[in-house]
Order: sequence, then structure tokens, then C-alpha cells
Amino acid sequence: MDPSRLSRAATAALEVARNQGLDAHEARVLSNSNKAVLLLLPSAVVARVGPADQPIAAYELDLAVRLADAGAPVVGPDLRVEPAARLRDGFEVSLWSWVDPSGSPDRAPTAPAALAEALAHLHAAMRSVGVPAPRFTDRVRSALELLDDRERSPRLRTPDRDLLRGTLMELRDAAGSTGREQLLHGEPHPGNILDSPRGPLFIDLETCCRGPVEFDLAHLPPEGAEHYRSAASTDHGGPAHPDATLLAQCRRLTLALATTWRFDIEDAFPDGARVGEEWLAELRTAARLE
Repeated sequence: MDPSRLSRAATAALEVARNQGLDAHEARVLSNSNKAVLLLLPSAVVARVGPADQPIAAYELDLAVRLADAGAPVVGPDLRVEPAARLRDGFEVSLWSWVDPSGSPDRAPTAPAALAEALAHLHAAMRSVGVPAPRFTDRVRSALELLDDRERSPRLRTPDRDLLRGTLMELRDAAGSTGREQLLHGEPHPGNILDSPRGPLFIDLETCCRGPVEFDLAHLPPEGAEHYRSAASTDHGGPAHPDATLLAQCRRLTLALATTWRFDIEDAFPDGARVGEEWLAELRTAARLE
């Protein structure tokens, strides 16, 4: 969100929180992209604020409640208010529990073993909840539509556009033919995992989709797959042997997806233009090595 829209979003979030009986007078920005995530003080409640014409909060809140009830490592709605999406000034606002990150700001990243264990636990809980979700291929279709619209992606050069399109189509077909699919987080990258005293906790459930577990595993560090294999097979009843070939394909697929979004003219990812070029270089290298 641009500064003006972000200011309006913060005002809307504060008003919604106060209307729910919470003491909220200050909004600190935790993240800002297509949606704003704000810490409202002094009540210490997290507000997720997005455009009202793209409603998703009710689905995300319901899924978070179901997963929390199933014991999943997720951040749930704030318990002081009814979990519901609320509209204000053209925004959709949802209120979430604040999780104070453990350790100091310069702490080491969460170990791959802990991330893999948490993801295996999340997947087990997801197998126990029956909620509708799009297939991961819907996300690929959206990316292909962006590539086909040069007005929405004007910075992309023709060879790079062709590379992204070919990569997405090839790997969509490969990953979509496994016959092993379940509910997934969709984007369990470090930005969607909080390091808490309880261990890693997942946020941003609006990206949930159905697909092979390798699609989620592709977001973890490479060594995470081995730890996941052990955790899923011994404790959570998941697939004992994630497919190495499929995992490699999903790593390229998720990279191609993320790269495509960086070239959306409306993308708000921090330093997105530079990051997109770096990821394109990785995809070119991978294509040459095939």
C-alpha cells in the first residue's frame, strides 16, 4: 500500500479494534504489501487489513480456528473478540493474536529440523479438516494470465517472459500428475513463519491450496526435506518418502511463480524489481543445466 492508503488502513484497523472494546490508539506496521499487517497498541492485537473488494479474511479466520482446534502450529484469531471479518472505509479487517518473537532481533534462523517438524505437524492437522481450497494449479493459471498481459508486466523482456511461461506450464503438468494431494499452506516461506517460544508458527493462511506436499516443502531450506521425511513418517502419519524429483520440480515451480509476481506492475514486494531480476537469473541458470 502507498503511504496514503496505508494511513487509511491503519485508521480503519484502530476504529475496528476500538469498536470491539479493545484499547487501540497506535498502529505499528509489521509488514506492508498488498495487505497491511499492523500491531495495535496498547492492546497488542494484530490487524490484517486488505481491500474490501477482495474478501478472504472470513475463510482465513475459519481455517485458523479449525487448525488450532486440531493442534496445528498456527497463529489464531485474537481470543478477546469474535473471529469475524469486519468492513471499514473500503477495507476488510481481521484481528489476530500477537505472538512476541522469541530471542533477540539478531538470533539465528530457525533450524531446518524445527521447520520441517512444524510443517509435518501442520500437514497432519490439515488432513483432518475438511475445507474447500483451490488447487495449486489455479495459482499457476493466475501467473500465466499475468505473463499474457504485457500492460500488467511491462518490465519483462520477451525471452524472460517465454522462459517463465514455459517453466510454469512444464512444471504445472509434472507436479499436477502425481495423484497425491492434500490441503497445503501454499507459501510456508520464512516470511510466513513466526519464531515463537512455542516453536515455529504459521501465519497467512489465505494462500492455502491443494497439491502434493512437495509444493510446500519446496519453500523450506534444502536440508528440510530429510527432516520432514523423518518427522512425517514417525509422528504424523504423512508420506514417508517425499519424491526427490518432484521436490526439485516444485522448487523451480515456486521460484518461477514468485518471480512472475515480482514483475506485476502492482507488486508491492520490498525491493521487488531487484529481487525479480536475481530470481530470473537463477531460472536461466537452471534452464541451461537441464
